[in-house]
Amino acid sequence: MATELKYAVFGGGSWATAIVKMLCENLQEVGWYMRSEQAVEHIKTHQHNPSYLSSVEFNLSQLKLSNDINETAIYADVLIFVIPSAFVFDELKKLTVDVSKKTIVSAVKGIIPETGLLVGEHFHDNYKIPFENIAVIAGPCHAEEVALERLSYLTISCADAKKAQNIADALSSDYIKTKISDDIIGTEYAVMLKNIYAIAAGIAHGLGYG
Repeated sequence: MATELKYAVFGGGSWATAIVKMLCENLQEVGWYMRSEQAVEHIKTHQHNPSYLSSVEFNLSQLKLSNDINETAIYADVLIFVIPSAFVFDELKKLTVDVSKKTIVSAVKGIIPETGLLVGEHFHDNYKIPFENIAVIAGPCHAEEVALERLSYLTISCADAKKAQNIADALSSDYIKTKISDDIIGTEYAVMLKNIYAIAAGIAHGLGYG
């Protein structure tokens, strides 16, 4: 059961906020790391993210908020990273606790500029996380649609099917439907490349190339 494990989200943007909302549908408590102390205090006072998806109100009794990345990493069994790829490298420098036995989940689009690695590869190479303990969350799904509770879909990829299903169960609801896959690398590349292909298709269409 997903509820037997503790989950935490790392990130303070719209997609991170949406994932916290999804998890709160199923879990009694969710860890949430945000680097901004002001954002953490705002949520504790006003029950919503001050900058992203402000219409989403949280039950504070379900949130374990912190601006200490290590505190949140120690708390959870499943660590979901939703930090923009350009900032992942610097944020992970702050991560000093042992996470080698944790399940690492990437909801990050793109590669890490400093290493040229996908997020899953970075954790495998630098934190000795076996690939069966690494998962990827992909769409098609938009944070704004989650906020409005519109029907959306997620793909959860992990070499360990049991872990993939556990994560899928933690995220599923009446408005979030999930499927699982065992192709971590393919899913990460699909997440990264789909926007590039979409832009290229738009340019081609604008130039009248069909």
